[in-house]
Amino acid sequence: MMDGYDEKRHYADEPEPGSFVRAFDAFPKAKPQYITRTSGGGKWTVVILVVSAILFWTELSRWWQGEEDHTFSVEKGVGHEMQINLDVVLRMSCKDLHVNVQDAAGDRILAASKLQEDSTLWSHWVDSKGLHKLGRDSQGRADTGAGWHDEGFGEAHVHDIVAMGRKRARWAKTPRIGRGVHPDSCRIYGSLDLNRVQGDFHITARGHGYQEIFAEHLDHNAFNFSHVISELSFGPYYPSLVNPLDRTINVAEAHFHKFQYFMSVVPTIYTVAGGSASTKTIFTNQYAVTEQSKEVHERMVPGLFFKYDIEPILLSVEERRDGILTFLVKIVNVLSGVVVAGAWAFRLSDWIREVIGKRRRGGHSEGFIGAKRGYDE
Repeated sequence: MMDGYDEKRHYADEPEPGSFVRAFDAFPKAKPQYITRTSGGGKWTVVILVVSAILFWTELSRWWQGEEDHTFSVEKGVGHEMQINLDVVLRMSCKDLHVNVQDAAGDRILAASKLQEDSTLWSHWVDSKGLHKLGRDSQGRADTGAGWHDEGFGEAHVHDIVAMGRKRARWAKTPRIGRGVHPDSCRIYGSLDLNRVQGDFHITARGHGYQEIFAEHLDHNAFNFSHVISELSFGPYYPSLVNPLDRTINVAEAHFHKFQYFMSVVPTIYTVAGGSASTKTIFTNQYAVTEQSKEVHERMVPGLFFKYDIEPILLSVEERRDGILTFLVKIVNVLSGVVVAGAWAFRLSDWIREVIGKRRRGGHSEGFIGAKRGYDE
C-alpha cells in the first residue's frame, strides 16, 4: 500500500476470473454514489407514468371492445319463409279491426287468426297530451318500455348484441283493466310466418279494404288509427334489439287517416369470432324505413300499411379480438416506446436547460477551474 492506494480495492470492479457469463451483461450498473436524483428527473418520471397509464387503459379498452368488420355480399341460397314480429296498440276495439297480409306471390294471410289480440286502455300507453307516459327518447320517439334502452342496431357492440339475443324471448303482458272499465283500444302482438317476398302488412277497419261476405260496415265515426308501435322486426324475435320503428307513436288527426311505412329489409348475421355457430352467432334482419301519413278521402281505405321489400344482399358483422399474447406484446411495445421517448425528452430538456444557463452566465463557468469576470488573483 502506497499513499493509501489499495491495489486490491482498485481491481475490485474487474470481472472475477472464470466469470464468462458476466462478460455478456447488457445491463451495466452504476454504483449508488455515482447516481444523482434531481427534481427534473422526478417530474419526467411522473409524466411517463401518467402517459403509460393512459395508453395502457386505451389499449385495454380497444382490446376489450374488439374490432368489427362489415361485409356485404349477395345472399346465397333460396329463402322460402320469413318471420315477422309485431306489437302495436290501436285506439279502436279489437272487434272493429282486420289484420291481413298480401304478398307478391298472391297469397293473402288472415294474420288476425295467428296473432293475439288483447283489449286495453289507451290511457295505459298514452297520456292526455298524446305522449307516451314513459316519455320520449333523445330522437323524439315514444319510449314504450320495450326492447333494449341503451343501444340498438348499428350502435351496440357485436358481443353485446349476441349476448342479449341469446336471452329467452317473451312478450310483455298487457296491463290489466279494472272492473267496470270499458276498453277503448286493442293490442295486437305476436309472430307469424310469411313468404320471403315483397308484401304488404296492413291493419284496416272492419268492412273496409276487402270484399268480405257478411262483413258489417263500421261507422266512420269509430275510426281512430292512432297507434303505438312497441315492436316491429323481421326474423327470429329478439326483444333486446331495437329496430327503427320500435317505440314509435303516431296520432290520427282525422277519422280517415292513412299511415304508410316503407321498409327495406336486409338479412344480417352477427358473429363473435372464435365461438361456435350456436352460441356466438345470431341471424336476424335489419331494415330502413320511411314514413308517409296523411288524411285521405272517404272513398279511400284508411289504416296502417307496412310495405316491406327483401333486399338481395347479406350483411355480415363480425367482431374479432386479439389473443392475450398478442395483447401483451402490444402493451410491452407501447410502454417501451413511452419509456424510450421519455428518456430522450429528459435528456433534451436537460441539455436545453444547461445551454440556457450558460448563456445567462455569459458563457463562463463558475466552477473551481473557471474564473469569474472581474476576479483578480
